[in-house]
Amino acid sequence: MSTLLEPARTRLGEALFLRVAGPDGPQKAERIHGTPGPRWFEAGSPITRVHGDASMFVGGIRALLLQSLHPAAMTAVGEHSGYRGDMWGRLARTSSFIAVTTFGTAADAERTVAMINRIHRSITGTMPDGTPYRADDPHLLAWVHAAEIDSFLRAHQTYGAKPLDQAERDTYVAQTAEVARRLGVIAPPTTEAELAQVLDAYRPELASTAYAREAVSYLLFRPPLPLAARPAYGVLVAAAVGLMPRWTRWPLRLPYLPVAEHTVVRALGAAATGTIRWAMAPGNAQRRTAS
Repeated sequence: MSTLLEPARTRLGEALFLRVAGPDGPQKAERIHGTPGPRWFEAGSPITRVHGDASMFVGGIRALLLQSLHPAAMTAVGEHSGYRGDMWGRLARTSSFIAVTTFGTAADAERTVAMINRIHRSITGTMPDGTPYRADDPHLLAWVHAAEIDSFLRAHQTYGAKPLDQAERDTYVAQTAEVARRLGVIAPPTTEAELAQVLDAYRPELASTAYAREAVSYLLFRPPLPLAARPAYGVLVAAAVGLMPRWTRWPLRLPYLPVAEHTVVRALGAAATGTIRWAMAPGNAQRRTAS
């Protein structure tokens, strides 16, 4: 049976990986992991376990959904990136940035952070009410970071191959804080409890916008994927939505089906991430290259 399923698993893994990582994803992965040199993080540490797991596909989608609730963040995306296509572009750029800073050499990680900081300094604008915004605002950067890390951690605890214990979760948050500081975040959270406090503190300033609703609609219902990969992508989306806080559902027009989310969606999400994990395993990747 596994032999019969292998072609389908392979196509699914390749379709999703290439969509997130880009057409040169395999080459970038080889360069990131294969270049010798010191790294920021030790192999096998919590950050490498979380960021190297297939649950990141669910976590990445959830992060985009949650981040969209900050009006300034979505205005910046809408005015500077062409938001209809940029939700996927942001996912791809985030994927590349995380891969380099987590698994790449320290020199490559530093260059990547410097490049992102230069880009952030160039993004400025004005909100509809006249309030100025800039992408390198530490307060805005802190929201993006917190929403991202919370999403990755929750997805890993639900769909990861080896969920972290409490000490490991705190270590994960502390490790991601090292990267966040380099990006300009002031005093990022270093424990899971602090992360929850940061997210709660942003609640009063979060709101749905036209930019957010249309971008979320594009991400959820109009993915630029081959038809064969769309059912599996739909499962990942459902899994991501199922991990969203209840209070986010109405503003973003997301469904809320608690019974299904804790039964059917969880089962399908586990199966989908397991399939991606299988398809992207090094041994299977080598067989695909050889074939």
